[in-house]
Amino acid sequence: METKDMMMTSMLRMDRGENEGERDKGKEKEEGEGEEKENGRLMLADGLAERGPKSLMPTSGQQVSNGFTTSTPQSPREGPGTGACSGGGFTTSTPQSPREGPGTGACSGGPASGPGGGTGSSMPMGGLRTLVVQQTSLERPRETWSKKMDFLLSVIGYAVDLGNVWRFPYICYQNGGGAFLLPYLLMAVFGGVPLFYMELALGQFHRSGCISIWKHICPIFKGIGFAICIIALYIAFYYNTIMAWALYYLLSSFRPILPWTTCTNSWNTANCNRYMSTDSNVSWSNSSTSPAEEFYTRQVLQVHLSPGLHQLGSVSWQLALCLLFIFIIVYFSIWKGVKTSGKVVWVTATFPYLVLLVLLIRGATLPGAWRGVVFYLKPDWQKLLSTTVWIDAAAQIFFSLGPGFGVLLAFASYNPFHNNCYKDAIITSSVNCLTSFLSGFVIFTVLGYMAEMRHQDVDTVAKDAGPSLLFIIYAEAIANMPAATFFAMIFFLMIIMLGLDSTFAGLEGVITAMLDEFPHILAKRREWFVLGLVCICYLGALSTLTYGGAFVVKLFEEYATGPAVITVVLLEIIAVSWFYGTNRFCNDVQVMLGFYPGCFWRVCWVAICPCFLLFIIISFLAFPPVVKLFNYHYPPWTTVLGYCIGVSSFICVPAYMVYHLLHAKGTFKQRLLKSITPESSSEGHRDFIVTNAV
Repeated sequence: METKDMMMTSMLRMDRGENEGERDKGKEKEEGEGEEKENGRLMLADGLAERGPKSLMPTSGQQVSNGFTTSTPQSPREGPGTGACSGGGFTTSTPQSPREGPGTGACSGGPASGPGGGTGSSMPMGGLRTLVVQQTSLERPRETWSKKMDFLLSVIGYAVDLGNVWRFPYICYQNGGGAFLLPYLLMAVFGGVPLFYMELALGQFHRSGCISIWKHICPIFKGIGFAICIIALYIAFYYNTIMAWALYYLLSSFRPILPWTTCTNSWNTANCNRYMSTDSNVSWSNSSTSPAEEFYTRQVLQVHLSPGLHQLGSVSWQLALCLLFIFIIVYFSIWKGVKTSGKVVWVTATFPYLVLLVLLIRGATLPGAWRGVVFYLKPDWQKLLSTTVWIDAAAQIFFSLGPGFGVLLAFASYNPFHNNCYKDAIITSSVNCLTSFLSGFVIFTVLGYMAEMRHQDVDTVAKDAGPSLLFIIYAEAIANMPAATFFAMIFFLMIIMLGLDSTFAGLEGVITAMLDEFPHILAKRREWFVLGLVCICYLGALSTLTYGGAFVVKLFEEYATGPAVITVVLLEIIAVSWFYGTNRFCNDVQVMLGFYPGCFWRVCWVAICPCFLLFIIISFLAFPPVVKLFNYHYPPWTTVLGYCIGVSSFICVPAYMVYHLLHAKGTFKQRLLKSITPESSSEGHRDFIVTNAV
């Protein structure tokens, strides 16, 4: 009775008379119900200890040994308290998340059968019976997804982003075409998917965001959560600007003649060469520029007005309005939590697949499409001997699945406790990889068509990577199609929706982390906090809306997020596998899912995943990227600036370690030991205790 999480066995002898037992029953029933209302619910089940944890899995309306129907709460978080019961009739409840909280329970003897003469259990009177005391929390229950599909679509929408459309096809053909699929799949199986599965399981078990979760794992690594939040802000600063560009294109598509099809506009130069499929007398030279390229660089971005990062120029008011509209959509999609964002993703996560299918069918019917497909998939096995191919495969699968950004922890924390996150990890990661592969066909059928039309090789047409592949090459190809206006509208609407899903997820990761870390301040002010966060993201993105904003976007993309988030995830997997312990983590998974993770997953978490991440980090340091955009070569000082931006987020990890050790009590050895020991949650990690009673 004086210690938490204890198991109490009480053997009472039933030697009183029946009349005295009936009188005690009525008195104890009143007392037990009073205690139950204040502190918790009670569950009585025969043979629970013998059946093991699986017997605690929730079933709606199940019968327990006293003949009463059980109720199944979602997943209550439990606080300290005690529970008492009587042997008489009472309604029992079966917890969905068996995570014990501090408390004790006792049960007085009474008739084993329920009212109405039900015999309940065949166990003779006076035998051992098992009592489970479930405590209830006075705090607000954690929000959950309305439907399982809300969660799956949110995770798929987060993982499938713009990179699947422009980065994977480019990296695939650059690294050996079909031969690249081998290192890509190997990196996915041994690196990406195990990390994906681990984050979903961590978030679902501990039901916390990326900051507060560390007190349950390894408190000294709490700085990882703050670093993740800063990285998410950096991403929001530049990622949404790409959607603003797409919105500008979408609005420009509402006219009979697309503006990137002619050379008679105010922004065009003498080198502009209108090369449509109907123009047979026009020759294409190396100095020629297409109307689509000049529309993108001189009208949308206006990079010709900025000499470089040292002089960005003024803000483009058109792009500022487009970005404002994007953030308004983002705010009203996430301001109420996963209940609202889970409904929005039914459109934003499914519409891109419909558009990809339409564009694939249209591209496959274009002349020369086969040339692009052959170029995309023709294997070059010699390239597998190059380390660059394996580095690109590891980086692509990592950034495509997206562990380490706090999103998977946040999304999984809103799941029911016994949700099968293992199955979710396999499904969503498979969908993500297949989408990348499908996007390659969508892009390269069109590139083959462009090569056929220009009488050039496919590799000459596909020289652009990144956003230029979408906003120049693909935009020009769409302009040459019949019903060009329709295809332009659905294509750029697809780009916007692909980006919105990832923005919803990235900001939700930050919001969940802050609300879980400071619940008393922010829990009832979510709408205002989200508004403030969106305003900060908009103000931080203003530098990307200038005439030289494209240079800023490239700088953030190369330096601000990549190395920092990979290092953060490396520390995360080390903290979970080596400090928290793989056995303890696997036991957590068994409590949730009812099965113990296999040897493959344990080996991946302990050894393969850390080596996988370390391989990416070393390759980045050994072969730093050569940053170039259009004709602008980034000067050396921009490299220093980029590394400073990356370190500014990662510095939270060692800074918090020092802070934690300085503020802990005791000797240095005691402080260090305490800092790597998981703290017991004040809310209680487990919702039941098991006792044996007569």
